[in-house]
Amino acid sequence: MNKLNRSLMVLASVALLGLAGCATSGGGNNFFDDAMVTARVKKAIFDDSSLKVTDISVTTEGGVVALDGSVKTRGERVRAAEVARKVEGVKRVNNLLKVGHQ
Repeated sequence: MNKLNRSLMVLASVALLGLAGCATSGGGNNFFDDAMVTARVKKAIFDDSSLKVTDISVTTEGGVVALDGSVKTRGERVRAAEVARKVEGVKRVNNLLKVGHQ
């Protein structure tokens, strides 16, 4: 079941990236640019082997990514922000993750 959930999440991320990539106008920030950044950040966090978390919400507005939810350790909190910062299109990361509230 967990493998199915992971597969569905990856598939949804890929589909969102594809749709957002087709819909962008190449100009400034708009809804589709932010949606693409959100999908990329979610995929990057999901793909990071040191992050075994499922309770992270990602939103993007104007290239500013907000991470919300909870993680088990401070290390996971820091790592999630590091991963998000490396994603193309991310201007800044607001790390609102809480430690130990799962």
